[in-house]
Order: sequence, then C-alpha cells, then structure tokens
Amino acid sequence: MMTTEELIQECPLTFELDYADATHEEAAGVVERETEETARVEQDAESRTKKEQILALYEAGTTDIAQIVRQVGARPSYVAQVLQSAGHLTGYFDLYTTTGREQNVYTRFFRNVLSFKTVEAARESVQKIDRLYNYFERLGDRAGQHQAMVLALTGKNRARWSGKQEESAVFNEWLAAH
Repeated sequence: MMTTEELIQECPLTFELDYADATHEEAAGVVERETEETARVEQDAESRTKKEQILALYEAGTTDIAQIVRQVGARPSYVAQVLQSAGHLTGYFDLYTTTGREQNVYTRFFRNVLSFKTVEAARESVQKIDRLYNYFERLGDRAGQHQAMVLALTGKNRARWSGKQEESAVFNEWLAAH
C-alpha cells in the first residue's frame, strides 16, 4: 500500500484553485489547449457516456483528475469512482467514494457500519460508531477516535445531501457530543 506522499507524487489529485475560480469561458479555454490525443478523444465524446469519456481520457494518457474533470464536466468524486471501479486509481477518498475500500489501518473496524436508510438504521450506525470510538478511547488511540468521528461526519453529510434530514440529525447529535 502506498503512502499519501507517494500517491501525491505518482498521481497528483489536484483541482487547481485557478480553475475553481475561473469563469465558464475561461474553463472552456483551458479545455481547448489540451494535447492532440485529448482533442481526438473529445471529438468522440458526444457519442460516449461520461463514464466512457473518463476511461478513454485516462487510457489516452490523461491521468490528472482535475484535467479529466474539466474536459468531461463531471464531479471529481465521480471521475475517481469510475477510475477506481476500472482499477486505474487507488488511494482516492472523499465524501462520496465508498467506505468499503481500504483507506487506512482503521477501515476494517468500520466496514459496513455506515447506514442511513432510515432513522433507526442511522441510530444503529451511530451506536456502532460510538462503541468503536469508546474502544479506541480505552486504547488511547486518538487516530482511531478521529476515524470514528470522520465516519459519523460522512454519515451526517451523506444523509443531509440525500434529503434525509432526520437521519442526518442522528449523526449530528453524536458529533456534537464528542
């Protein structure tokens, strides 16, 4: 497994601030200046799904997530998910990537813990997170406690952005108490 530093050097996952601040027209100008190979891939893009475009760009040599995001017009997390599923990318995690993949040494403790389908499922999830948080507290493992808090925050945000305010509140209450 690669360290964060190795991942950053091998496959920089940057989303440049200049691009984030750019207007739509400026961003379109950036896309126009891409390599000849990328231009060929873009010509075929109209007949392809976003997923197909992402894979074609990556396989044509465009490996920077931000560059693919600009060209396809997709969210970084979607691009990362497509590349991970195809086996092209490892070590990328954000709010919307699966918690089932190995992120760090604590992942195995938290596998299949997060659920917010119903308020009751969210409560059960928080109970499991709380048990793990307390376990790591007894061990004096602050990093383990932090991972529990990160998972609760992930549950809160995923539920919130899925329109499940009551489920989100369950995670929020636990976070506020810790």
